[in-house]
Amino acid sequence: MNLTQLQSLIAVAEAGSFTAAADKLGVTQSGMSQALAALEESLGVKLLIRQPRGVELTAFGERALDHARKALSHLEAIEREAMALIGEETGAIRLAGFPSVFATFLPPLLRRFRTLHPGIDLVPLETDDLEVEAWLAAGSIDLGVVLNPSPARNAVPLGRDAWVPILPAAHPLSRRTSVSLAELAAAPFVLATGGCHTNARSLADAEGLTLQNVQIEVRDWSSAIALVREGAGVSLVPESTLPEQRRGFRVSKLASPLHREFGLVASPVRPLSRAGTLFVELARRSAAPTSA
Repeated sequence: MNLTQLQSLIAVAEAGSFTAAADKLGVTQSGMSQALAALEESLGVKLLIRQPRGVELTAFGERALDHARKALSHLEAIEREAMALIGEETGAIRLAGFPSVFATFLPPLLRRFRTLHPGIDLVPLETDDLEVEAWLAAGSIDLGVVLNPSPARNAVPLGRDAWVPILPAAHPLSRRTSVSLAELAAAPFVLATGGCHTNARSLADAEGLTLQNVQIEVRDWSSAIALVREGAGVSLVPESTLPEQRRGFRVSKLASPLHREFGLVASPVRPLSRAGTLFVELARRSAAPTSA
């Protein structure tokens, strides 16, 4: 019995198939099958039953799975204690954020942290802004990036982003140095959400306005920009999402500027681990200035 066999048993039980389990561990399906066949042979007991739609554990397989998980946990504890003894930090962090922040502000911070603390398992989870808040409240994650956090939340600022109008090059408003949110709301509009519930529609609602003529709604900022280039309508996007190549559309300014701010927040119901504290400290040291 060896570590590979125990890992294979756990992976197959969790994935429900040899193919998915092999992908998870980064091994071949035949290699995993051979490892589990050898484990069954050494024990003299059947652990798995192959079904048309996957794999099921036998009654003994279920008991063996429990022991395998405990054994793997003990082995990981030995590794953690050994690494701590030689001064290398270990642990795990579950960090959630919405798509645009993973595409812009977070990558340099994640790379820096992994370089400084290779022994810490950093698990990034991409979702929408409302689910980030729900996961924080439930304690399902250690840290989350939230939009426009209140001062009471003691968030670490990660950056600030201006909302900017984009218009087809031939649009009448493109000749203006600035446009109002009301003018944009009245024009044919390409609505992008970026995986967030804070977007042009919610910003208009907050000002008592309605987007009167939404031509199309998309998730990705890049899709909205491409549609504006094709003349499908105007849009309102975060400045950080603008491409370097801006041929075919114009970037303007809002007459009354609007911004969105990003903050790193810890779960209020999940004690922050040593690993999480290290990430927060790095984020605080790397915090971008929040000047207008």
